[in-house]
Amino acid sequence: MRPRLRGRAALVRYADDFVMVFETEEDARRVAEVLPKRFGKYGLRLHPEKTRLVRFERPDSRPPPSGGDGGGPSSFDLLGFTHFWGKSRKGSWVVKRKTAKDRVSRVLRHISIWCGLNRHRPIEEQHIALVRKLRGHDAYYGITGNARALAVMRQWVRRIWQKWLNRRSWKAGMTWTHMNRLLGAFPLPPARVVHSIYRTAKP
Repeated sequence: MRPRLRGRAALVRYADDFVMVFETEEDARRVAEVLPKRFGKYGLRLHPEKTRLVRFERPDSRPPPSGGDGGGPSSFDLLGFTHFWGKSRKGSWVVKRKTAKDRVSRVLRHISIWCGLNRHRPIEEQHIALVRKLRGHDAYYGITGNARALAVMRQWVRRIWQKWLNRRSWKAGMTWTHMNRLLGAFPLPPARVVHSIYRTAKP
């Protein structure tokens, strides 16, 4: 398709997920019309809920429109991350990423189910399992710019753990005073940016 496009274009793909980036809206719409037909030749189809056109322009690339939906930059999800525009440490506009909301909800739901099913196990065993889950989460989502989302995840996991420990018996006893004391003995690991561009950047 590229020789027939008016502007620059690029494709970023992982397995069956991909994002196509176009310099002009006209090219994006032309490809969006043709792509389903190309897929159909091979018995494939685009996911109806995941496929959409997004105006993803740098915030200072053009003045805001006078009418309509307000225009401006948007965001999109890919591989569990929400991509959006933000300022770098030096004040330049860059594309940033944070954990997508649906992935956060999914992880917390699974942790809540696990805590509920294992609330009567020894605290030491629960602690080891939760530490592994959080470190596994960081191994994927621990990227530059996503530290805040990782820290918020810890806060929710503490609340979930406290809720289920409080339900170990009919007599509630795990108040936050007791929980903070427990976390002092069995702390959850701090958020860790595993994949940092600053550690791998050349001087």
